[in-house]
Amino acid sequence: MMNFIEELRWRGMIHDMMPGTEEQFAKEMTSAYIGFDPTGDSLHIGSLVQIMILVHLQKAGHKPYALVGGATGMVGDPSGKSAERNLLDNETLNHNLACIQKQLEQFLDFSGDNAAEVVNNFDWFKEFNFLDFIRDVGKHVSINYMLAKDSVKSRLETGMSFTEFTYQLVQGYDFYWLWKNKNCKVQLGGSDQWGNIVTGTELIRRKGSGEAFACTTPLIKKADGTKFGKTEGGNVWLDKTKTSPYKFYQYWINSSDEDAAKYIRIFTLKTQEEIVAIETAHNEAPHERALQRALAEDITVRVHSQEDYDAAVNASEVLFKKGDEALAALKSLPENIFNDIFEGVPQAEVALAEINAGLGIIDALAAKTNFLSSNGEARRALKENSISVNKAKVGEAKMLTEEDLINGKYILLQRGKKNNFLVKAI
Repeated sequence: MMNFIEELRWRGMIHDMMPGTEEQFAKEMTSAYIGFDPTGDSLHIGSLVQIMILVHLQKAGHKPYALVGGATGMVGDPSGKSAERNLLDNETLNHNLACIQKQLEQFLDFSGDNAAEVVNNFDWFKEFNFLDFIRDVGKHVSINYMLAKDSVKSRLETGMSFTEFTYQLVQGYDFYWLWKNKNCKVQLGGSDQWGNIVTGTELIRRKGSGEAFACTTPLIKKADGTKFGKTEGGNVWLDKTKTSPYKFYQYWINSSDEDAAKYIRIFTLKTQEEIVAIETAHNEAPHERALQRALAEDITVRVHSQEDYDAAVNASEVLFKKGDEALAALKSLPENIFNDIFEGVPQAEVALAEINAGLGIIDALAAKTNFLSSNGEARRALKENSISVNKAKVGEAKMLTEEDLINGKYILLQRGKKNNFLVKAI
């Protein structure tokens, strides 16, 4: 059985750790938990860091608890936030919680001696009235202690509601409840959660006369300074209806060398020896992008499926094919993947009847679409042999017909290698 803390250490997944935490894991099978925010109906790849922590915890023989915050989701965690969030209603929260639990079940084993469990803090807060809470919990933590937390200090000038101020007490009580009722001795989480986590250990010490521990992971930052898990389209989600497997795969395959070397440790279950071998292969032939390929395959298969991964790879390779092979590949793509590949590519609508009757390439390039500015420019581009229809070079005699349609509605025009344009038949 692997050593949990050692595993996190070589993977670069430890930021802070309370004294005694490593010894606790070495001593016995230990229950530990991480909280997940239910503000959406899907987790994103930022949450995947914490999911992987629970996966390693379970593989090391310990018992993972995933806490979904039905109660804390009604309050809103101020950590890392510059403004108060909108509060969710019960119906939305319950929908989000159900979706998140289903996603967690993809990664964790819910059977056996150290079976994973999902808990909802609403279950123990729903009958807890305000007076009981401030008497039984609030009296154990001083205002000075709460004001010293970074999540509070950073907001004092701009303002913070009482609701957000008390969040650390609510999360601290979660840890206390799990310690008392589930023998949960460690809370894990991102480094931005350190203040909330140690409030829990303090509450366990003061209210329960017990001992508990904490370990946090670094917040991931990309080498180029942009935010991890974000694209121009927003978050990269684990739900394929929000982020398609193709876009998910593309996020990882396009990682920089520096980021891929970090991500492969954090997001895969590959051993240290396997990763070193991949890095060696990558350094010997960087252009083959062994790191990115291994990372993208591992994580896309685990989050989605082998079938989704294969489809994403095939779709990615379409852009590098030529001639009849390219046309066959384009026509074989499901429409949703075709749209993913060419998302953001300029397009124009042309009547299907005109294409069925045969539309001359010069009209298709200029007058009917404005892809090129004029018939003259279209003729020059054709003479330069720089125009392709569905990845095949064409000349002035080319007529667009229904045989050129992809998915019955699209024709891909290109000038050179990088200027793409879609004709959409309506």
